[in-house]
Amino acid sequence: MLSLLKIRNLALVEELIWEPEPGFLSITGETGAGKSVIMSGISLVLGERADKGRIRSGESQCSIEAVFHLTRTKQIDAELEEAGIPPCEEGMLVIRRVITASGNRQFINNTPATLQLLRRLGAGLVDMHHPEAHRSLTSRERQLELLDAFAENDSCRSSYDAAYRSWLDARAAYRELLESEMANERELDFLRHQVQEIEDAAFSAEEAAELEANWQRARNAGRLRDTALPMARMIDDGDNAVLPLLRQLVRNARELERLDADCAAWLSPLTGLVEELEDLAGNLQDYVDNLCGDPAELARLEERICTLDTLKRKYGSDFAAIQSHLQTCRERLNAIDNREEMLRELKEKERVCRAELRIAAAALSETRRKAAPKLAEEFLHHARQLGFRQSLFEVSLTPLSEPGSHGAEETEFLFGPNPGEPLKALRLIASSGELARVMLALKSALASRDDTPLLVFDEIDANVGGEVARAVGLKMRELGTNHQVISITHFPQVAALANHHYLIAKELINGRTVSGLTKVSGDERVHELMRMLGTGGDAARAHALGLLET
Repeated sequence: MLSLLKIRNLALVEELIWEPEPGFLSITGETGAGKSVIMSGISLVLGERADKGRIRSGESQCSIEAVFHLTRTKQIDAELEEAGIPPCEEGMLVIRRVITASGNRQFINNTPATLQLLRRLGAGLVDMHHPEAHRSLTSRERQLELLDAFAENDSCRSSYDAAYRSWLDARAAYRELLESEMANERELDFLRHQVQEIEDAAFSAEEAAELEANWQRARNAGRLRDTALPMARMIDDGDNAVLPLLRQLVRNARELERLDADCAAWLSPLTGLVEELEDLAGNLQDYVDNLCGDPAELARLEERICTLDTLKRKYGSDFAAIQSHLQTCRERLNAIDNREEMLRELKEKERVCRAELRIAAAALSETRRKAAPKLAEEFLHHARQLGFRQSLFEVSLTPLSEPGSHGAEETEFLFGPNPGEPLKALRLIASSGELARVMLALKSALASRDDTPLLVFDEIDANVGGEVARAVGLKMRELGTNHQVISITHFPQVAALANHHYLIAKELINGRTVSGLTKVSGDERVHELMRMLGTGGDAARAHALGLLET
């Protein structure tokens, strides 16, 4: 259930803190008092797109926070974990939206979240109904969803969805190969040319990695030699070379050690210096000897690097990309060369997937076939309590020529609200009042199977009155035994049946209009019902008390 709703600076609301109770709750108030703000607040925490125009005039931002206490959180916790959000603690889910002129932010359990995740979670938390929304009942897809919910066939539906996706993929692969016009001689020649060009170059990963360095070294061999030779001579083979002087120092050091053994400890590094310089001189000479000065080798390296650059320009930015392109070309050639065999394999796979789809579709269709008359019977039970005393209702299932994304049949809810009139599709019923009651009857039929914690009805009783309005209230009160039900209503017959009654009103504070929500009971509730009845005096009071007592 929704246990807390906080709204700040949304439309006429400066600050609203509401802790709704379980059961059936009614919200009433004069037109324009701000009842729609409650709907807006709940809609926003469920992921509805926010508009900065909703921010209260003179404020920089508005915020909405909702706390849900849930009995089962396993599925929600799994989605939260996948999104990197902490799970619900003690069944408590906290959602907060902040709307500013520059952007919006949303948080779940005090952690930033995406709007998409908010919408996914919201779809399972709250079921919202308002006069315009009843038209969704005319959609065959929506009707099929309601039938599946009544049939409780989630397992069959999941199996069918998986089989349908597999069949679509198999069919698409077969048709793509069958209808492809790319498998022609021109493409074959082009593919073979690319493969031949890369294979003829015969580059290895090692050569490709070393080629640039070898080319740079060979191209600059003269300058490298001119730099390295003088270095070698400065060490050991030229005037004022370092090594002869160091060797003389070593001889002198040995003489000191012979005369005074204590000098050995601090003179010993001289010997190491001589050895290191001798190694360095040898390495420099080897380096000079190995520098490529051969014009033929230089030309070979230049040719190889040009070949590699050409391949990079055509097939990829580096050696790995070139190899990947080569593999792709080989696979495409193989696919074309083995096209007939692959067509047979893909056709067989498509046949197998279609057979599996038929099995899954038959199982799903059977659940719907069994549930359809039961849903019709259950619907009529509730519909007759809502004023359709001699109505007829039928769930029609029509097989499709080809399996669709929702199964092997489409559904149509057929309704006859008046005796003597033929059954008609719901989409042909123009009265929003009738559609509202149809929706309520369906929700009542699904009540025991629907685990949505909160149902919100915004003026679902519009365009009805008298005993029908009372029947609508009774039905919502009945739903309140299994769900938390919030009804925004103008009908005293409905408001009087609520377990808890809230009044939203606006007042002038410091020159600003502010809407507020308060719980009414006792005489306050009687006075609000009298206002809704539109009369005053003892008769109106007696009428209001009578509504409450019954």
